[in-house]
Amino acid sequence: MAFAGQAEARPLRVMSLDQCADQYVLALAPDADLALSPRADDADSWMKDAAAGRRRIRPTLEAAVGFQPDVVVRYWGGEPRLLAALERRGTRVVTIRDAADLNAVRDVVRTVSEGLGQASRGRAMVARFDQQLSRIAPRPKGSALYLTAGGFTAGPGTLIGAILAAAGYANLAASPGFAAVSVERIALQPPSLFVLGFFDQIRSDWRGPGRHPVVRRAAEGRTAARLPAAALSCPAWFAADAAAILADAR
Repeated sequence: MAFAGQAEARPLRVMSLDQCADQYVLALAPDADLALSPRADDADSWMKDAAAGRRRIRPTLEAAVGFQPDVVVRYWGGEPRLLAALERRGTRVVTIRDAADLNAVRDVVRTVSEGLGQASRGRAMVARFDQQLSRIAPRPKGSALYLTAGGFTAGPGTLIGAILAAAGYANLAASPGFAAVSVERIALQPPSLFVLGFFDQIRSDWRGPGRHPVVRRAAEGRTAARLPAAALSCPAWFAADAAAILADAR
């Protein structure tokens, strides 16, 4: 109802300030007049096909002045000058919060969908999210170490940790949050299983510890799954897809 008067005159104008925001506006407000970020159709964008043919603009004050958005959606994007100008103008800014577990993902979906005036689509998205998670067989699959090409892992209190648990894996990273994993540690104490993330981005961290020959040899025959960057780059509903990929891979 907040946007009813605007909708009668023209479609709702929604500006996305970063790639994560692109995913949400494409899924929840596809019939709006969208201005997406320059990375909306990159290979690590979950909604890259839906972004085809859509307007893309840089997340700057000048671009916002030209587009005149009704709603702005952001995760990390937006320079301070732009955000301050949007606040002065009274533009609705919807911020995507970090999600440390699957319940937080549900909350983010609800918040963004309500901010876009699409609460019913948000409820439907949460329902599909729950349905997909319910189809994962809840049987233990062993212990695994999540590792990125850059050499980082994720312990308790992270969305990756929640995805591992949903897929039935015990997380070998015991410390909360994210941490670097040394090549030496893997050489001396190789994990029983690896879950690799972001390795499909060939040009990303191509000299990172995760791509070291020692790590590559340790992971041979011990890789439970390779999760695509597109499923991991944003706290969003496709965390359920990542869990399903991981649960089905071994």
